Amino acid sequence: MRDEPGLTPTRESPHEPEVGGFQDVETPDESVLKTGTTTVGIATEGGVVIATDMRASLGGRFVANKGVQKVEQIHPTAALTLVGSVGGAQSFIRTLRAEASLYETRRGEAINIEALATLAGNFARGGPFRAIRPILGGVDDDGSHVYSLDPAGGVMADDYTVTGSGTQIATGVLETEYESGLSTDAAASLGARAVEAAAERDTGSGNGVYLATVTEEGVDIHGHTDFDEAT
Repeated sequence: MRDEPGLTPTRESPHEPEVGGFQDVETPDESVLKTGTTTVGIATEGGVVIATDMRASLGGRFVANKGVQKVEQIHPTAALTLVGSVGGAQSFIRTLRAEASLYETRRGEAINIEALATLAGNFARGGPFRAIRPILGGVDDDGSHVYSLDPAGGVMADDYTVTGSGTQIATGVLETEYESGLSTDAAASLGARAVEAAAERDTGSGNGVYLATVTEEGVDIHGHTDFDEAT
């Protein structure tokens, strides 16, 4: 069988096996703004503390912004971190805020943090979000809660957790210094020290720390360009 000009070549016989090929794989777009990041969440008896660094990078090679707030209030008594693609994380936060509000309007009651974490996990698994792995921290009638979420929709609760490119370094600090019964102030200092340690070695983390304190009274977020002020 002869191939006509401009047409895709065909097999000689429809009964012969067709040889497949390899599809071109897109290389990561290094122009995408990423947080890189170290984020820490610690649950205490009085609330939750979330600590994050303040650096955004392009392709992990260039510091694009030195003052990114990587933790946002998503509920009167809950906050979520930004990890991974900045655009994907911001879109995720907007969606989660809206859906949590809709949940409460439909049911006529406040959403508890476990349900909020499940909702967030469902969105992470099925939504168009770029490689995010945030921490959710919140307070409800059952106490203080910290959850880490992965892009596949996994939701893991713990007393403390770390996500981002500085995870290994920050986790070492927490493993060494964390103890049950920490006060909120002590947890904030520990979280800041963990982020500071990561910033010393991880190129995706640095430029200061944001601290969010979540209690039954609300969410308080402050940024510190000097780690000494936060610790």
